[in-house]
Amino acid sequence: MVSSLCGSASITAKPALKPQGNALTATDIESSELSKWDPGLTERVMGWIRPIIKGYHRAEIRGLESFPPGGALVVSNHSGGLFAMDVPVFATGFYEQFGYGRPVYTLSHDIIFTGPTGEFFRRTGFIRANHENADEALRSGGVVVVFPGGDYDVYRPTLSENTIDFDGRTGYVRAALNAGVPIVPAVSIGGQESQLYLTRGMGLAKALRLDKLMRVKILPISVGFPFGLSAVLPVNMPLPTKIVMQVLEPIDITAQFGEEPDIAAVDAHVRRVMQKALDGLAKQRRLPVIG
Repeated sequence: MVSSLCGSASITAKPALKPQGNALTATDIESSELSKWDPGLTERVMGWIRPIIKGYHRAEIRGLESFPPGGALVVSNHSGGLFAMDVPVFATGFYEQFGYGRPVYTLSHDIIFTGPTGEFFRRTGFIRANHENADEALRSGGVVVVFPGGDYDVYRPTLSENTIDFDGRTGYVRAALNAGVPIVPAVSIGGQESQLYLTRGMGLAKALRLDKLMRVKILPISVGFPFGLSAVLPVNMPLPTKIVMQVLEPIDITAQFGEEPDIAAVDAHVRRVMQKALDGLAKQRRLPVIG
C-alpha cells in the first residue's frame, strides 16, 4: 500500500472504446480484474494502515461531502516517492465516509502484480492501468483513482513540490468521457516533504537504458533518513510529514465543454483548478514536515 508503484501509472491516450450503450461487451469483461476486489480484506487493511495515516502522518482529507454518486474518476497529484501516501489517505477517508459498498480502484503499474504480493493488491482494489480496466471500473459505479503525472510527478524535485505537472499526459480526460463519468480533482500537500528530492534523474535512467529494460524513465536522487543520499537505493524512511488532501468539486465534462470537447482545453482546466487549490493549501502550511 505504501509504494509509489501502487498508484503511479497513468492512462495513455488511445482510441475510444465502443461499448454497447452503457453495458460492456463480453470481450470487455472476459479478463476482468474487478471481480478480485475483496471488501472484507480491504476493510481489514484500512484498519491496519489507519494508525499510520492518522498518527504518523496526521493526515486530513477535506471535501468528501461533495463527492458525486456512481462512477467517478479521481484525478490527483502524486507525492512521496517510493512511499507515496496519496492512495491510503484517500481510501481511508473515502471508506470511512461512505463505507465499503462502492470500491475504490487505483490504476497501477504492471510491476506490482508480479510476485507473491500481486494477488493482495488485486484484492484491495489495484488494477492495471489501461483504458479497458478504467472503463469497466467506472461503468460499474466504482471510484477510480489515477495519477496522470505518474512517476514523473511523484519524484518531482522539492523545489517544485507545489506544482501540478502531468508531463503532458491527457489520457485521463478520454477515460472519463468514454465512461460518461465526472472528473473529481484532488490535491494533496506534505507528501513531497518526506525526503529532500533533488532530481528525477531522467538523464541517468536513459544512460543506463532503464527505459528499454524496465519501462522506467527516471532514476531519482534524494536525501533522507537514515542513509542520506539515495538513488532509490538505499531506501530511506519517510519523515512524519503532515499530509492534507483536498477533494474538489466534480467536473462534468460535457456540461462544461460540450459533446465534443477539446481534450487539451479540459486538461488545462483541470490542472488550473488543481493548481489554485494546491496554492491555497500551500498558503495554509506554516512549516515543512510539521505542517
